Amino acid sequence: MIKVIGVRFRSGGKVYYFSPGKLEIKTGDHVIVETARGVEYGYVVLGNREVEDDKVVQPLKPVIRMAGKEDQNREQANRKKEKEAFKICQEKIRRHQLEMKLIDVEYTFDNNKILFYFTADGRIDFRELVKDLASVFKTRIELRQVGVRDETKIMGGIGICGRALCCHSYLSEFAPVSIKMAKEQNLSLNPTKISGVCGRLMCCLKNEEETYEYLNSKLPGLGDYVTAEDGLKGEVQSVNVLRQTVKVIVTVDRDEKEIREYKVDQLKFKPRRRKGKTEVNDSELKKLEALERKEGRSKLDE
Repeated sequence: MIKVIGVRFRSGGKVYYFSPGKLEIKTGDHVIVETARGVEYGYVVLGNREVEDDKVVQPLKPVIRMAGKEDQNREQANRKKEKEAFKICQEKIRRHQLEMKLIDVEYTFDNNKILFYFTADGRIDFRELVKDLASVFKTRIELRQVGVRDETKIMGGIGICGRALCCHSYLSEFAPVSIKMAKEQNLSLNPTKISGVCGRLMCCLKNEEETYEYLNSKLPGLGDYVTAEDGLKGEVQSVNVLRQTVKVIVTVDRDEKEIREYKVDQLKFKPRRRKGKTEVNDSELKKLEALERKEGRSKLDE
């Protein structure tokens, strides 16, 4: 076991481990640490604790010091300079007539480097822009092209649930998501309803996937034939996943048919196998959109 603390450098960012040494550091404290980008000001999200050695990437860098009032003032000054740098960079982009959208600007704590985050449809030749920016700021310049998901994570916003976006507020890494997860949860496959602000599949589809997989594995499929405890046999018309009930079209006296609802433990049937997990594939969403335009509906057949 090794003693560590967890530090974040931006809202919803990845948590990095550092060695606290002899310092007693609590969640909510601010610390000064050395990273691959240089000296940084970080927010402690995990106080002193011990974790297994294989969960930590060695060598573990130590905390330089606890952040003081002077460090906090410097961090606030950097935030102000980032806003000014953002305006200057936008003007330079327009002057160079580059097809790119500036998303965010970030100063390292020691002002050794300025990072500019942008999105673009393709590759951008920004060599002249970098030279121009370097001549203005007199420091190292780094331009990073990010995708639409990273753009949304940086910018933030409100989801269709009415809450702050998960990726911006707490989600450290993007979870693998697939169309199959929406099917498993009996959600509408309308792309506008299962897509997030970024236009990709919503990350929250992952939240209840394992629960639905388990509950669905205990239920028969639509169209399956089952035998009830009262001896009647019939075809499954619908299922309620959360209540674990099944509506069955059964044949009663004189070949009359009626719909009866049973609890799943009152039925005999061949259980389904649990499905494997599928990683993100945005081409699936494009196929759905094309299907909707062609057929004018939101249902996707298996």
